Amino acid sequence: MDIRHLKAFLAVFEERNITLAAQRLFISQPTLSVTIRQLEEELGATLFVRQPRGVEVSEQARVLYPQARRMVADAQALGRMFRVEENRTTLTLGIEGDIADSHIEAFLRMARLALPHLLLTLAEGCQGDGRLAVEELCCEDELFLPLWEESYVMALPVDHPMAGSTSAQPWVPVSDWITCAQHPSHQRLMALYGSSPDSVAGHAGSLKQALQMVAAGIGVAVLPQSLVAGHARVATRAMHLPTPTRRVGLCYAAQALELPALRGLHEYFRTNRPIQIEVE
Repeated sequence: MDIRHLKAFLAVFEERNITLAAQRLFISQPTLSVTIRQLEEELGATLFVRQPRGVEVSEQARVLYPQARRMVADAQALGRMFRVEENRTTLTLGIEGDIADSHIEAFLRMARLALPHLLLTLAEGCQGDGRLAVEELCCEDELFLPLWEESYVMALPVDHPMAGSTSAQPWVPVSDWITCAQHPSHQRLMALYGSSPDSVAGHAGSLKQALQMVAAGIGVAVLPQSLVAGHARVATRAMHLPTPTRRVGLCYAAQALELPALRGLHEYFRTNRPIQIEVE
């Protein structure tokens, strides 16, 4: 058995069709059939059952599939490692829009420590081999590795009447909330806003847009601490209800761990969690 046999197996398993798999591998259909037969003989197992249209995979093939993907990925990574012109491990990561710059920068610094030869491509939103995202944005079939947990705070314009208040001072009802109705956190924050439509000063499409509206003096928003920290035109104060929290981390599909780069990052972050970023 060699990598050629495993690549042929993966192509047929994923295409469920000998002809399409042969086209994908740029080989003839008879050559692919011989390669699969050689693999079956070596394993002593029937991997595919030919049907009038395509092939049906056996239980033995389902067992072999994840191991074959991992072996091919490792072999390809090993080959790149010893080619001078490609001495890099590649990975594409999506970055969700409401992650603070401080978290993104800390994540990237640690990724470089984990994999010094990583050739990283960043993309916006829900794409890539994995994503730096809030746990609420993970899909049902994704796993989540938490890296940070942080509280929400009340963010106010620096010249707002409540900006100089302390948690010990009486609570004054807010009449100029900025809400993010489409954001996953909205339902958890509705109790703060009150029932009167007059208490809303504006709506934002994202938490970062809400922060910009606060800095412009339009109103008050409840935002993650990391987004507000260090902003010259935004003040914070404690809230009168239990403080919501959120977790930021790595979202990924289970099969993505077959990629050497993502598996390396995952193993590194499991044992080297980021140092909590101090915010004021």
